[in-house]
Amino acid sequence: MNASEVKALLESSISHCEVIAEGEGCNFQIVVVTNEFEGLSTVKRQQLVYSHLQEAIASGAIHAVTMKTYTQEQKNTL
Repeated sequence: MNASEVKALLESSISHCEVIAEGEGCNFQIVVVTNEFEGLSTVKRQQLVYSHLQEAIASGAIHAVTMKTYTQEQKNTL
C-alpha cells in the first residue's frame, strides 16, 4: 500500500474529510481533517480512523500509523 492509496481509502470512507498521507512500505503518517471529529476525544477520533484502516492493518499492508486529527475549525487556527 502507498500513501496515495491510504489517502484515497480514508477520503472515500469518512465524509467530507481532507487527508494528508505520507510514508512508504507499511509505515504512514497521516493528518485527517473532518467535522465528524467535532465533540470527540483524541482517542475516539483515532478509533474512527483506525476503523477504516482495519482491513489493511489486518492484512499487513499497514503496519504502523502515526496520525493527527483535526476539525476544520482546529485546522484553520493552526
